[in-house]
Amino acid sequence: MSDCVFCRIVRGEIPSKKVYEDEHVYAFHDIHPVAPVHVLVVPKVHVDSMAHLDGEHEAAMGRLMVAAGKIAREQGCTDGFRTIVNTGRVGLQEVYHLHLHILGGPDPLPPMLKR
Repeated sequence: MSDCVFCRIVRGEIPSKKVYEDEHVYAFHDIHPVAPVHVLVVPKVHVDSMAHLDGEHEAAMGRLMVAAGKIAREQGCTDGFRTIVNTGRVGLQEVYHLHLHILGGPDPLPPMLKR
């Protein structure tokens, strides 16, 4: 999708603070972090959301999850971290390109999710 902001980041048209990249996944620091470690992990193939996944995406989503664990460890989240995938309007998805948030550090829980 040519006008998708995350597709444009993956293509290098919009600058980002890259954390990780392989042939299937691109990860970068969130520009509005809500935790000391806040990294977005996106598949290089455009998928609007988790609601749009099907069997052809299984391998790519597996790679996304494996990369998320590796990235979290490399970012120093050795005592744990939170992963969040917002899906759709009610799920508070802001950018309609599937992405996973890695939140870590001393207080990785955004205020809106605290009990």
